[in-house]
Amino acid sequence: MIRRADDGVTFGVEQITVDDLPPGEVLIQVACSSLNYKDALACQGHPGVAPNLPHVPGIDCAGHVVTAPPGSDFLPGEPVLITGYELGAPKWGGLCEYVRVPAEWVVSLPGGLSLEEAMTYGTAGFTAAQCVTAIVDRGIAPADGDVVVTGATGGVGSVAVAILAKLGYRVVAVTGKPDQAEWLKRLGATELVGRETVSDASDKPLLRERWAAAVDTVGGATLATLVRSMKHRGVIAACGLVGGDQLPLTVYPFILRGVTLAGIDSAKCPRAPRMEMWAKLSGQWKVDQLAELRREIPLDAVPAEVANMLAGKSHGRVVVRLTEG
Repeated sequence: MIRRADDGVTFGVEQITVDDLPPGEVLIQVACSSLNYKDALACQGHPGVAPNLPHVPGIDCAGHVVTAPPGSDFLPGEPVLITGYELGAPKWGGLCEYVRVPAEWVVSLPGGLSLEEAMTYGTAGFTAAQCVTAIVDRGIAPADGDVVVTGATGGVGSVAVAILAKLGYRVVAVTGKPDQAEWLKRLGATELVGRETVSDASDKPLLRERWAAAVDTVGGATLATLVRSMKHRGVIAACGLVGGDQLPLTVYPFILRGVTLAGIDSAKCPRAPRMEMWAKLSGQWKVDQLAELRREIPLDAVPAEVANMLAGKSHGRVVVRLTEG
């Protein structure tokens, strides 16, 4: 629970009752959730994520239906998951043993996935799948050249590396954590480069053509460098802004090279493509290294893990165990 204090905000584990939960149509006993960067921001009381305190963070969860309205698509005991919508931002989220939410937020657990695997993906993996889809659907094939992934040790980046490698792409992983090199290679990265490779502070409107496609989780100057470095008809899927929300660019990459900058909005993804993403993640695109991606922690370890995430010391996906299931 995140609460306002005299000197800012506090957060920690508290006991509440089901009656304390916000109104909703479906009550779910949560087996597990995961930690995402947005959750770390919520724990700081970031007004764009947690505008109203007290607040329960957690932008995804998986568990079993306890109660659902008559005529709904869900039955008691059914395994389900939630990512996005307003779960955890700005409404109360999944880092709680129970959640009560609108029925339209709930997705039946796809066959081929356990609850733990669903949260190994979580919002980050769901976002990564949308990024890869943006690249594939715009006709970029493995033969077209390297695909670069920024923030490769993070949640979105690491899953994107694994999916792209599974699909046969040559993946170049960008990271500032050389100690994670072997881990990234096990996920499927062919080459590792430092952050300086995608950081060009010059005012050149175009740089040397280098990448067929990119998954960018950083934004800011990094994204601007990528746009200027794309091959002709290259595609960039952009989903993050940890490196800044400004984009110092000219129009030249778009009108001279035909570069596509595809924005990925995970939380508000419509239901049809949402179901398509989960079908891919549980089927043809299912990552072989899910266990390699995941670390599991109990709820009371969340504060320490949030501190690691904010300090840039986290990697991969962190699954939070709430109840057995």
